[in-house]
Amino acid sequence: MSQADPDVTATIAALVVYPVKSCAGVPVNEAVLTEAGLDLDRAWMVVDAQGEFVSQRELPRMALIRPQLRTFEIILRAPGMLALHLAIDAVEQPVRVRVWDDEVPAYDMGAVAAQWFSDFLGQPLRLVRFDPAHRRLSSLKWTGGIEAPNQFSDGFPVLVTSEASLHDLNGRLQATGHHRVEMDRFRPNLVLSGVQAHDEDRLEVLRIATEAGVAELKPVKPCARCPIPNIDPATAESEPAVGNILQAYRRDSRLNGAVTFGMNAIVLKGDGQLLRVGQSVGANFRFD
Repeated sequence: MSQADPDVTATIAALVVYPVKSCAGVPVNEAVLTEAGLDLDRAWMVVDAQGEFVSQRELPRMALIRPQLRTFEIILRAPGMLALHLAIDAVEQPVRVRVWDDEVPAYDMGAVAAQWFSDFLGQPLRLVRFDPAHRRLSSLKWTGGIEAPNQFSDGFPVLVTSEASLHDLNGRLQATGHHRVEMDRFRPNLVLSGVQAHDEDRLEVLRIATEAGVAELKPVKPCARCPIPNIDPATAESEPAVGNILQAYRRDSRLNGAVTFGMNAIVLKGDGQLLRVGQSVGANFRFD
């Protein structure tokens, strides 16, 4: 099957940037693709007094923090809080922080930001910015030895899901008396339409037709799911139905039976190209 005659022809249905790790996403119509993922994705992160990252796993109210991206600033809003305005290109003193097993250099965002997050989330916290001079690499085991940098994501530059996969889950939820859920629970960067449920698990390379040429994303690792999909992004309340349903049909032998939804992908080609909702995506199925 040639590149001109792919097994699957899909469309980018949605693009989402998550400026602050574990806070709400920002749906966008277009985004610059970098080797580390969508521009400004997981560029900031909230850390505790020891410099360890915090997330919705421990602090589900982070789901209620909604960023807005402007040309020169990021604006953060949360219930009962005045908006926090931060210049995109401004940082304060350098610090060392930890995200999972990686200790990385970063920049503290200052006392005002620290107080804002501490007040809303109820414990001493700081906001930090990733040091773009540092190359935090994805697992070489899963990338096949390709050096794929990312910022404060859990481990890979881009998370890909599909509308069909969510539709399939919602059908199972409704069949057992539960309400539908939205895609924001799964925090993807790129959502495909025009494919079958979980086709993203089986695709080799996503070739995206951009105005500057073809960008290439390679799905490399199924995305193991923690309790975050159980958290309602609108209320920050957790309900076990989503995880329970996924347990019944989404255990993945590649990850020792972990529940998965979506695929982590790396950027093979297209650094600096502009991805847009509606662009065509061609891919062949992987046979291994």
